[in-house]
Amino acid sequence: MNYKIIEKQYFSPKVVKFIVEAPDIAKARKPGHFVIVRTQEGGERIPLTIADADPERGTIMLVVQSIGKSTTDINNLQPGDFFTDVVGPLGKATHIAKVGTVVCCGGGVGVAPLLPIIKALKQAGNRVVSVLAARTSDLIILREQVAEYSDELVIMTDDGSEGHKGLVTDGVEMILKREEVNQVVTIGPAVMMKFVALLTKKYNVPTLCSLNTIMVDGTGMCGACRVTVGGRTRFVCVDGPEFDAHEVDFDEMMMRLRSYDQPKNK
Repeated sequence: MNYKIIEKQYFSPKVVKFIVEAPDIAKARKPGHFVIVRTQEGGERIPLTIADADPERGTIMLVVQSIGKSTTDINNLQPGDFFTDVVGPLGKATHIAKVGTVVCCGGGVGVAPLLPIIKALKQAGNRVVSVLAARTSDLIILREQVAEYSDELVIMTDDGSEGHKGLVTDGVEMILKREEVNQVVTIGPAVMMKFVALLTKKYNVPTLCSLNTIMVDGTGMCGACRVTVGGRTRFVCVDGPEFDAHEVDFDEMMMRLRSYDQPKNK
């Protein structure tokens, strides 16, 4: 099957949105699902959460941040180019229910996988308060789409260039102090999710996180994506990617994420 790139948009120099032809995936995808893509035969397998889908058009939206060679190769693709493989939908879909007030907080490119969850929670009848955070205003992505499905949108920037100055946890705690919150969903860098989980545990608010670990085959065979949740070994690709944030061993996860870091010269 051909996975043609229909549209490409730069959110920032290193963050790109792609609209890709994938009709079967677009029909089957649910919030929380992800795909694994390759740009060439023998290329690295890159897991990407499906940020949105249009079943009628037969397309999915992917958001890619250039970090290493493979993600940079992806972001160099142009409309009209093709992915060699797009495999999915993979993982377990988000459990969506009407619970009351839900705070959805996303950091950086974590906003992309958060968007379909925000949309589904709102359509299920929840009051949705979204908190988007980044270092500066120009790194906040998908704010218009998030605002469309949110009862309230709170922007947090490290430098105060937009919204409130501070971290995502400052925005979440501001909401927790002023009203009853029934659930929190957090997606972003591991360290961000760790501190959101520590905060919401203090307030005794159930919290869901979506993990983005090192992943190879995406079927639970290789074990590269293993994490400890509630003292048990789980595999993000088949048991997740979403887990109870209060049960995740984030310190172990962050240590494993550094497995392929280049050693620093002394």
